Amino acid sequence: MIEEEEHQEEAFRDRIATVEEDGSRKWIFPKKPSGRFYNYRKIVSYVLLIFLFAAPHIKVGGEQLLLFNVIERKFVIFGKIFWPQDLYLFAIAFVIGIVSIILFTIIYGRLFCGWVCPQTIFMEMVFRRIEYWIEGDWTRQKKLAAAPWNGEKIRKRLLKHTIFWLISFLIANTFLAYIIGSDELWSIQTGTFSEHYGGFIAIVIFTTVFYMVFSRLREQVCTTICPYGRLQGVLLDPNSMVVAYDHVRGEKEEGRAKFRKNEDRAATGKGDCIDCHQCVNVCPTGIDIRNGTQLECVNCTACIDECDHMMDAVGLEKGLIRFVSENGIKNGTRFQWTRRVKAYTALLIALMGVLIVLLVTRSDFEAKILRQRGTTHHVTKEGNIGNIFEINLTNKTKEKFNVELKTEDSDAKIDVVVDSLILKGGGEMKERFVMSVPINRLKNGKVDIDVIVYGNGKEIERVRARMIGPLI
Repeated sequence: MIEEEEHQEEAFRDRIATVEEDGSRKWIFPKKPSGRFYNYRKIVSYVLLIFLFAAPHIKVGGEQLLLFNVIERKFVIFGKIFWPQDLYLFAIAFVIGIVSIILFTIIYGRLFCGWVCPQTIFMEMVFRRIEYWIEGDWTRQKKLAAAPWNGEKIRKRLLKHTIFWLISFLIANTFLAYIIGSDELWSIQTGTFSEHYGGFIAIVIFTTVFYMVFSRLREQVCTTICPYGRLQGVLLDPNSMVVAYDHVRGEKEEGRAKFRKNEDRAATGKGDCIDCHQCVNVCPTGIDIRNGTQLECVNCTACIDECDHMMDAVGLEKGLIRFVSENGIKNGTRFQWTRRVKAYTALLIALMGVLIVLLVTRSDFEAKILRQRGTTHHVTKEGNIGNIFEINLTNKTKEKFNVELKTEDSDAKIDVVVDSLILKGGGEMKERFVMSVPINRLKNGKVDIDVIVYGNGKEIERVRARMIGPLI
Protein backbone atom coordinates (compact mmCIF):
# COMPACT_ATOMS: atom_id res chain seq x y z
CA MET A 1 0.00 0.00 0.00
CA ILE A 2 2.81 2.38 0.94
CA GLU A 3 4.68 1.53 -2.27
CA GLU A 4 1.53 2.19 -4.31
CA GLU A 5 1.10 5.62 -2.69
CA GLU A 6 4.74 6.48 -3.35
CA HIS A 7 4.32 5.41 -6.98
CA GLN A 8 1.27 7.64 -7.37
CA GLU A 9 3.18 10.59 -5.86
CA GLU A 10 5.98 10.10 -8.40
CA ALA A 11 3.66 9.27 -11.34
CA PHE A 12 4.17 12.76 -12.78
CA ARG A 13 7.73 11.75 -13.69
CA ASP A 14 6.44 9.04 -16.04
CA ARG A 15 5.27 11.56 -18.63
CA ILE A 16 6.17 15.00 -19.94
CA ALA A 17 4.01 17.87 -18.75
CA THR A 18 3.32 19.02 -22.32
CA VAL A 19 2.04 15.64 -23.52
CA GLU A 20 -1.35 14.11 -22.69
CA GLU A 21 -1.68 10.50 -21.52
CA ASP A 22 -2.84 9.46 -25.01
CA GLY A 23 0.32 11.00 -26.52
CA SER A 24 -1.33 14.09 -27.99
CA ARG A 25 0.10 17.59 -27.57
CA LYS A 26 -0.93 19.49 -24.47
CA TRP A 27 -0.82 23.14 -25.41
CA ILE A 28 0.60 25.37 -22.67
CA PHE A 29 -0.96 28.77 -21.94
CA PRO A 30 1.28 30.25 -19.22
CA LYS A 31 0.16 33.22 -17.19
CA LYS A 32 2.01 36.45 -17.96
CA PRO A 33 4.83 36.67 -15.40
CA SER A 34 5.77 39.77 -13.45
CA GLY A 35 8.06 40.58 -10.57
CA ARG A 36 11.64 41.25 -9.54
CA PHE A 37 13.32 38.32 -11.27
CA TYR A 38 11.26 38.80 -14.42
CA ASN A 39 12.47 42.40 -14.64
CA TYR A 40 16.07 41.24 -14.26
CA ARG A 41 15.52 38.66 -16.99
CA LYS A 42 14.17 41.32 -19.34
CA ILE A 43 17.30 43.43 -18.88
CA VAL A 44 19.60 40.45 -19.51
CA SER A 45 17.53 39.27 -22.49
CA TYR A 46 17.36 42.61 -24.27
CA VAL A 47 21.08 43.25 -23.80
CA LEU A 48 21.83 39.83 -25.34
CA LEU A 49 19.33 40.41 -28.17
CA ILE A 50 20.92 43.75 -29.03
CA PHE A 51 24.34 42.10 -29.11
CA LEU A 52 23.03 39.18 -31.21
CA PHE A 53 21.56 41.40 -33.92
CA ALA A 54 24.36 43.99 -33.86
CA ALA A 55 27.47 41.76 -33.75
CA PRO A 56 27.48 40.71 -37.46
CA HIS A 57 27.40 44.37 -38.52
CA ILE A 58 30.18 45.61 -36.23
CA LYS A 59 33.60 45.72 -37.91
CA VAL A 60 36.93 45.45 -36.10
CA GLY A 61 39.97 46.00 -38.29
CA GLY A 62 37.86 45.48 -41.40
CA GLU A 63 36.46 42.15 -40.19
CA GLN A 64 33.16 41.23 -38.57
CA LEU A 65 33.08 41.11 -34.81
CA LEU A 66 31.90 37.50 -35.03
CA LEU A 67 31.86 35.23 -38.10
CA PHE A 68 31.55 31.45 -38.36
CA ASN A 69 31.92 30.83 -42.08
CA VAL A 70 31.98 27.05 -42.27
CA ILE A 71 31.73 27.14 -46.07
CA GLU A 72 34.99 29.05 -46.54
CA ARG A 73 36.46 27.65 -43.30
CA LYS A 74 36.98 31.15 -41.96
CA PHE A 75 36.18 32.11 -38.39
CA VAL A 76 36.40 35.58 -36.89
CA ILE A 77 36.14 36.15 -33.14
CA PHE A 78 36.25 39.76 -31.95
CA GLY A 79 37.91 40.79 -35.21
CA LYS A 80 40.63 38.12 -35.04
CA ILE A 81 40.72 35.66 -37.97
CA PHE A 82 41.05 31.94 -37.34
CA TRP A 83 41.56 29.31 -40.02
CA PRO A 84 41.40 25.49 -40.12
CA GLN A 85 45.02 25.44 -38.95
CA ASP A 86 43.74 26.82 -35.64
CA LEU A 87 41.42 23.87 -35.11
CA TYR A 88 43.29 22.91 -31.96
CA LEU A 89 42.24 26.24 -30.42
CA PHE A 90 38.57 25.54 -31.16
CA ALA A 91 38.95 22.03 -29.76
CA ILE A 92 40.30 23.42 -26.47
CA ALA A 93 37.61 26.14 -26.44
CA PHE A 94 34.96 23.46 -26.99
CA VAL A 95 36.28 21.42 -24.06
CA ILE A 96 36.29 24.59 -21.93
CA GLY A 97 32.66 25.19 -22.92
CA ILE A 98 31.67 21.67 -21.88
CA VAL A 99 33.52 21.92 -18.55
CA SER A 100 31.95 25.37 -17.96
CA ILE A 101 28.46 23.97 -18.56
CA ILE A 102 29.15 21.06 -16.20
CA LEU A 103 30.52 23.34 -13.48
CA PHE A 104 27.74 25.89 -13.91
CA THR A 105 25.08 23.17 -13.78
CA ILE A 106 26.61 21.57 -10.68
CA ILE A 107 26.45 24.91 -8.88
CA TYR A 108 23.42 26.68 -10.36
CA GLY A 109 21.40 23.95 -12.06
CA ARG A 110 19.67 24.87 -15.31
CA LEU A 111 19.91 28.63 -14.80
CA PHE A 112 21.54 29.03 -18.23
CA CYS A 113 18.36 27.77 -19.92
CA GLY A 114 16.07 30.29 -18.27
CA TRP A 115 18.30 33.35 -18.51
CA VAL A 116 20.77 33.06 -21.41
CA CYS A 117 19.60 30.38 -23.87
CA PRO A 118 18.50 31.99 -27.20
CA GLN A 119 15.52 29.64 -27.43
CA THR A 120 14.14 30.82 -24.08
CA ILE A 121 14.96 34.47 -24.69
CA PHE A 122 13.19 34.57 -28.06
CA MET A 123 10.26 32.46 -26.87
CA GLU A 124 9.55 34.21 -23.57
CA MET A 125 10.78 37.75 -24.22
CA VAL A 126 9.76 38.20 -27.85
CA PHE A 127 7.17 35.76 -29.21
CA ARG A 128 5.28 35.16 -25.95
CA ARG A 129 5.07 38.89 -25.23
CA ILE A 130 3.61 39.47 -28.71
CA GLU A 131 0.96 36.86 -27.88
CA TYR A 132 0.08 38.64 -24.65
CA TRP A 133 -0.18 41.91 -26.58
CA ILE A 134 -2.47 40.51 -29.31
CA GLU A 135 -4.44 37.75 -27.58
CA GLY A 136 -4.33 38.81 -23.94
CA ASP A 137 -3.26 36.88 -20.85
CA TRP A 138 -3.52 33.11 -20.44
CA THR A 139 -7.27 32.94 -19.69
CA ARG A 140 -8.11 34.95 -22.82
CA GLN A 141 -5.74 32.84 -24.89
CA LYS A 142 -7.52 29.69 -23.73
CA LYS A 143 -10.90 31.13 -24.64
CA LEU A 144 -9.62 32.22 -28.04
CA ALA A 145 -8.18 28.78 -28.75
CA ALA A 146 -11.49 27.10 -27.86
CA ALA A 147 -13.59 29.64 -29.77
CA PRO A 148 -14.89 28.96 -33.30
CA TRP A 149 -13.15 30.58 -36.26
CA ASN A 150 -14.91 33.92 -36.27
CA GLY A 151 -13.71 37.32 -37.48
CA GLU A 152 -11.94 38.20 -34.24
CA LYS A 153 -10.03 34.92 -34.04
CA ILE A 154 -8.98 35.08 -37.70
CA ARG A 155 -7.82 38.67 -37.33
CA LYS A 156 -5.79 38.03 -34.17
CA ARG A 157 -4.23 34.81 -35.42
CA LEU A 158 -3.38 36.33 -38.81
CA LEU A 159 -1.77 39.36 -37.16
CA LYS A 160 0.15 37.20 -34.68
CA HIS A 161 1.52 34.75 -37.23
CA THR A 162 2.40 37.51 -39.68
CA ILE A 163 4.52 39.18 -37.00
CA PHE A 164 5.96 35.78 -36.03
CA TRP A 165 7.00 35.20 -39.66
CA LEU A 166 8.59 38.65 -39.97
CA ILE A 167 10.59 38.18 -36.77
CA SER A 168 11.65 34.71 -37.95
CA PHE A 169 12.76 36.30 -41.23
CA LEU A 170 14.87 38.78 -39.27
CA ILE A 171 16.38 35.98 -37.16
CA ALA A 172 17.14 33.94 -40.30
CA ASN A 173 18.96 36.87 -41.91
CA THR A 174 20.96 37.46 -38.73
CA PHE A 175 21.79 33.76 -38.55
CA LEU A 176 23.08 33.82 -42.13
CA ALA A 177 25.09 36.97 -41.40
CA TYR A 178 27.05 34.96 -38.85
CA ILE A 179 27.69 32.19 -41.40
CA ILE A 180 28.32 33.90 -44.76
CA GLY A 181 29.08 37.42 -43.53
CA SER A 182 27.00 40.58 -43.45
CA ASP A 183 28.50 41.90 -46.71
CA GLU A 184 27.60 38.73 -48.61
CA LEU A 185 24.15 38.76 -47.05
CA TRP A 186 23.63 42.35 -48.19
CA SER A 187 24.57 41.39 -51.77
CA ILE A 188 21.95 38.61 -51.62
CA GLN A 189 19.32 40.98 -50.26
CA THR A 190 19.99 43.64 -52.89
CA GLY A 191 20.77 41.34 -55.82
CA THR A 192 18.49 39.54 -58.24
CA PHE A 193 17.10 36.09 -57.62
CA SER A 194 18.98 34.59 -60.59
CA GLU A 195 22.30 35.77 -59.13
CA HIS A 196 21.69 34.56 -55.58
CA TYR A 197 18.94 31.94 -55.78
CA GLY A 198 20.86 29.70 -53.37
CA GLY A 199 21.00 32.46 -50.77
CA PHE A 200 17.31 33.29 -51.18
CA ILE A 201 16.36 29.64 -50.75
CA ALA A 202 18.54 29.42 -47.63
CA ILE A 203 16.83 32.48 -46.12
CA VAL A 204 13.37 31.00 -46.78
CA ILE A 205 14.36 27.64 -45.29
CA PHE A 206 15.85 29.19 -42.14
CA THR A 207 12.86 31.52 -41.78
CA THR A 208 10.49 28.56 -41.96
CA VAL A 209 12.51 26.58 -39.43
CA PHE A 210 12.59 29.44 -36.91
CA TYR A 211 8.90 30.17 -37.47
CA MET A 212 7.95 26.53 -36.80
CA VAL A 213 10.15 26.41 -33.71
CA PHE A 214 8.59 29.47 -32.10
CA SER A 215 5.02 29.06 -33.33
CA ARG A 216 4.60 25.27 -33.01
CA LEU A 217 7.40 23.50 -31.15
CA ARG A 218 7.90 26.21 -28.54
CA GLU A 219 8.62 24.69 -25.09
CA GLN A 220 8.90 21.22 -26.70
CA VAL A 221 12.43 22.20 -27.74
CA CYS A 222 13.38 22.45 -24.05
CA THR A 223 11.42 19.43 -22.81
CA THR A 224 11.98 16.86 -25.58
CA ILE A 225 14.68 17.99 -28.03
CA CYS A 226 17.43 19.79 -26.11
CA PRO A 227 19.82 17.27 -24.49
CA TYR A 228 20.81 19.70 -21.72
CA GLY A 229 17.66 18.86 -19.73
CA ARG A 230 18.74 15.21 -19.60
CA LEU A 231 22.30 16.21 -18.80
CA GLN A 232 21.29 18.18 -15.73
CA GLY A 233 19.75 15.06 -14.19
CA VAL A 234 23.20 13.48 -14.21
CA LEU A 235 25.08 16.57 -13.02
CA LEU A 236 22.86 17.85 -10.21
CA ASP A 237 23.57 16.83 -6.64
CA PRO A 238 21.98 17.76 -3.26
CA ASN A 239 24.22 20.84 -3.05
CA SER A 240 23.24 22.30 -6.45
CA MET A 241 21.39 25.62 -6.29
CA VAL A 242 18.12 25.32 -8.23
CA VAL A 243 14.69 26.89 -8.33
CA ALA A 244 12.99 24.77 -5.68
CA TYR A 245 9.90 24.64 -3.50
CA ASP A 246 10.60 24.58 0.24
CA HIS A 247 8.47 21.55 1.08
CA VAL A 248 9.51 21.64 4.75
CA ARG A 249 8.00 25.07 5.21
CA GLY A 250 5.25 24.65 2.62
CA GLU A 251 3.83 21.36 3.91
CA LYS A 252 4.64 21.27 7.65
CA GLU A 253 2.59 18.71 9.67
CA GLU A 254 -0.82 19.15 8.02
CA GLY A 255 0.27 19.78 4.44
CA ARG A 256 -0.72 22.59 2.09
CA ALA A 257 -4.20 24.12 2.27
CA LYS A 258 -6.24 27.00 0.86
CA PHE A 259 -5.82 30.32 2.63
CA ARG A 260 -8.52 31.48 5.01
CA LYS A 261 -8.73 35.03 6.22
CA ASN A 262 -7.66 35.65 9.84
CA GLU A 263 -6.46 32.05 10.13
CA ASP A 264 -3.42 31.30 12.30
CA ARG A 265 -1.72 28.69 10.11
CA ALA A 266 1.08 28.17 12.63
CA ALA A 267 -1.46 27.07 15.23
CA THR A 268 -3.25 24.71 12.84
CA GLY A 269 -0.02 23.07 11.65
CA LYS A 270 -0.79 23.86 8.02
CA GLY A 271 2.06 24.63 5.65
CA ASP A 272 2.69 28.06 4.16
CA CYS A 273 1.66 26.84 0.68
CA ILE A 274 -1.90 28.10 0.16
CA ASP A 275 -2.39 25.79 -2.84
CA CYS A 276 -3.25 28.73 -5.14
CA HIS A 277 -1.74 26.97 -8.18
CA GLN A 278 -0.25 30.24 -9.43
CA CYS A 279 3.22 28.70 -9.66
CA VAL A 280 1.76 26.12 -12.05
CA ASN A 281 -0.24 28.68 -14.05
CA VAL A 282 2.82 30.83 -14.72
CA CYS A 283 5.18 27.98 -15.65
CA PRO A 284 6.14 28.10 -19.37
CA THR A 285 6.67 24.32 -19.46
CA GLY A 286 3.52 23.42 -17.51
CA ILE A 287 5.07 21.68 -14.49
CA ASP A 288 4.25 21.87 -10.79
CA ILE A 289 7.46 22.98 -9.08
CA ARG A 290 6.09 21.62 -5.80
CA ASN A 291 6.77 18.12 -7.10
CA GLY A 292 10.50 18.77 -6.88
CA THR A 293 13.28 19.21 -9.44
CA GLN A 294 12.08 18.08 -12.86
CA LEU A 295 13.53 17.67 -16.32
CA GLU A 296 11.21 20.32 -17.79
CA CYS A 297 12.19 23.08 -15.33
CA VAL A 298 14.40 25.69 -17.04
CA ASN A 299 14.92 27.77 -13.88
CA CYS A 300 13.20 30.80 -15.42
CA THR A 301 12.19 32.00 -11.90
CA ALA A 302 8.64 32.90 -12.98
CA CYS A 303 7.27 30.71 -10.17
CA ILE A 304 9.45 32.55 -7.63
CA ASP A 305 7.98 35.92 -8.60
CA GLU A 306 4.42 34.59 -8.58
CA CYS A 307 4.79 32.79 -5.25
CA ASP A 308 6.40 35.85 -3.62
CA HIS A 309 3.47 37.94 -4.84
CA MET A 310 0.96 35.51 -3.30
CA MET A 311 2.89 35.24 -0.04
CA ASP A 312 2.99 39.02 0.21
CA ALA A 313 -0.75 39.21 -0.50
CA VAL A 314 -1.65 36.86 2.38
CA GLY A 315 0.94 38.22 4.81
CA LEU A 316 3.32 35.25 4.81
CA GLU A 317 7.08 35.27 4.43
CA LYS A 318 8.44 35.33 0.87
CA GLY A 319 10.87 32.72 -0.41
CA LEU A 320 8.64 29.64 -0.32
CA ILE A 321 9.98 29.04 -3.81
CA ARG A 322 13.55 30.29 -4.22
CA PHE A 323 17.08 29.49 -5.35
CA VAL A 324 18.15 26.84 -2.88
CA SER A 325 19.77 23.42 -2.76
CA GLU A 326 18.15 20.21 -1.56
CA ASN A 327 20.43 20.24 1.47
CA GLY A 328 19.56 23.89 1.99
CA ILE A 329 15.87 22.98 2.34
CA LYS A 330 16.43 19.97 4.58
CA ASN A 331 19.30 21.20 6.73
CA GLY A 332 19.37 24.95 6.20
CA THR A 333 22.95 24.77 4.84
CA ARG A 334 24.30 27.19 2.27
CA PHE A 335 26.24 26.38 -0.87
CA GLN A 336 29.41 24.43 -0.17
CA TRP A 337 32.59 24.08 -2.21
CA THR A 338 32.67 20.31 -2.40
CA ARG A 339 35.60 18.34 -3.79
CA ARG A 340 33.62 17.82 -6.99
CA VAL A 341 33.15 21.57 -7.51
CA LYS A 342 36.80 22.28 -6.64
CA ALA A 343 38.03 19.64 -9.10
CA TYR A 344 35.99 21.02 -12.01
CA THR A 345 36.98 24.58 -11.08
CA ALA A 346 40.68 23.67 -11.09
CA LEU A 347 40.29 21.87 -14.43
CA LEU A 348 38.47 24.86 -15.95
CA ILE A 349 41.11 27.33 -14.75
CA ALA A 350 43.89 25.11 -16.11
CA LEU A 351 42.22 24.77 -19.53
CA MET A 352 41.57 28.50 -19.73
CA GLY A 353 45.20 29.14 -18.87
CA VAL A 354 46.33 26.82 -21.69
CA LEU A 355 44.00 28.54 -24.17
CA ILE A 356 45.20 32.01 -23.18
CA VAL A 357 48.85 30.98 -23.60
CA LEU A 358 48.12 29.47 -27.02
CA LEU A 359 46.24 32.58 -28.13
CA VAL A 360 49.00 34.90 -26.97
CA THR A 361 51.74 32.84 -28.64
CA ARG A 362 49.70 32.20 -31.82
CA SER A 363 51.56 33.30 -34.94
CA ASP A 364 49.95 34.97 -37.95
CA PHE A 365 52.04 32.74 -40.20
CA GLU A 366 52.98 29.10 -40.30
CA ALA A 367 55.85 27.70 -42.33
CA LYS A 368 56.86 24.07 -42.71
CA ILE A 369 59.78 22.85 -44.79
CA LEU A 370 59.92 19.20 -45.79
CA ARG A 371 62.29 17.38 -48.10
CA GLN A 372 60.70 16.52 -51.43
CA ARG A 373 59.33 12.98 -51.34
CA GLY A 374 61.37 10.36 -53.14
CA THR A 375 64.52 12.50 -53.31
CA THR A 376 67.82 12.37 -51.47
CA HIS A 377 70.70 14.62 -52.52
CA HIS A 378 72.30 15.61 -55.78
CA VAL A 379 75.49 17.33 -56.91
CA THR A 380 75.08 20.76 -58.50
CA LYS A 381 77.12 22.02 -61.44
CA GLU A 382 79.19 24.02 -58.96
CA GLY A 383 80.08 20.80 -57.18
CA ASN A 384 77.93 21.53 -54.13
CA ILE A 385 75.42 19.22 -52.45
CA GLY A 386 71.80 20.12 -53.20
CA ASN A 387 68.46 19.05 -51.69
CA ILE A 388 64.96 19.65 -53.05
CA PHE A 389 62.52 20.95 -50.44
CA GLU A 390 58.85 21.81 -50.34
CA ILE A 391 57.72 24.80 -48.28
CA ASN A 392 54.16 25.01 -46.94
CA LEU A 393 53.13 28.54 -46.00
CA THR A 394 49.90 29.54 -44.24
CA ASN A 395 48.79 33.16 -43.98
CA LYS A 396 46.33 33.79 -41.14
CA THR A 397 45.95 37.48 -41.97
CA LYS A 398 43.91 39.09 -44.76
CA GLU A 399 46.99 40.79 -46.30
CA LYS A 400 48.66 39.51 -49.48
CA PHE A 401 52.43 38.93 -49.40
CA ASN A 402 55.17 38.68 -52.00
CA VAL A 403 57.35 35.96 -50.51
CA GLU A 404 61.10 35.59 -50.69
CA LEU A 405 63.24 32.79 -49.25
CA LYS A 406 66.68 33.74 -47.95
CA THR A 407 69.32 32.48 -45.59
CA GLU A 408 71.96 34.19 -43.48
CA ASP A 409 74.37 31.31 -44.09
CA SER A 410 76.94 32.66 -46.57
CA ASP A 411 77.76 29.16 -47.85
CA ALA A 412 74.12 28.19 -48.56
CA LYS A 413 72.24 29.07 -51.72
CA ILE A 414 68.46 28.95 -52.32
CA ASP A 415 66.91 28.66 -55.80
CA VAL A 416 63.11 28.87 -56.11
CA VAL A 417 61.48 26.85 -58.89
CA VAL A 418 58.92 29.56 -59.84
CA ASP A 419 59.58 33.19 -60.72
CA SER A 420 57.60 34.66 -57.80
CA LEU A 421 55.90 33.42 -54.66
CA ILE A 422 52.50 35.00 -53.87
CA LEU A 423 50.80 34.24 -50.55
CA LYS A 424 47.17 35.39 -50.55
CA GLY A 425 45.39 36.68 -47.48
CA GLY A 426 43.96 33.79 -45.51
CA GLY A 427 45.52 31.41 -48.00
CA GLU A 428 48.04 28.62 -48.27
CA MET A 429 50.95 28.11 -50.62
CA LYS A 430 53.05 25.07 -51.47
CA GLU A 431 56.14 25.47 -53.61
CA ARG A 432 59.45 23.71 -54.18
CA PHE A 433 62.93 25.16 -53.88
CA VAL A 434 66.48 23.86 -54.09
CA MET A 435 69.05 24.58 -51.39
CA SER A 436 72.74 23.78 -51.81
CA VAL A 437 75.87 23.98 -49.65
CA PRO A 438 79.53 23.05 -50.15
CA ILE A 439 80.21 19.40 -49.42
CA ASN A 440 82.72 20.31 -46.68
CA ARG A 441 79.86 21.79 -44.60
CA LEU A 442 78.41 18.35 -44.04
CA LYS A 443 79.09 16.58 -40.75
CA ASN A 444 78.11 12.93 -40.59
CA GLY A 445 76.22 13.47 -43.83
CA LYS A 446 73.97 16.31 -42.64
CA VAL A 447 73.81 20.01 -41.84
CA ASP A 448 71.04 22.32 -40.51
CA ILE A 449 70.37 25.60 -42.32
CA ASP A 450 67.98 28.38 -41.21
CA VAL A 451 65.62 29.47 -43.98
CA ILE A 452 64.17 32.97 -43.50
CA VAL A 453 60.77 33.74 -45.04
CA TYR A 454 60.29 37.39 -46.05
CA GLY A 455 56.87 38.84 -46.84
CA ASN A 456 56.74 42.25 -48.54
CA GLY A 457 60.32 42.80 -47.47
CA LYS A 458 59.83 41.92 -43.79
CA GLU A 459 60.80 38.74 -42.00
CA ILE A 460 57.64 36.81 -41.14
CA GLU A 461 58.96 33.35 -40.27
CA ARG A 462 62.18 31.45 -39.70
CA VAL A 463 62.41 27.67 -40.22
CA ARG A 464 65.29 25.25 -39.83
CA ALA A 465 65.80 22.77 -42.67
CA ARG A 466 68.08 19.74 -42.49
CA MET A 467 70.15 18.94 -45.56
CA ILE A 468 71.56 15.50 -46.19
CA GLY A 469 74.46 14.30 -48.31
CA PRO A 470 77.16 11.65 -48.55
CA LEU A 471 79.06 10.54 -45.47
CA ILE A 472 82.54 12.00 -45.64
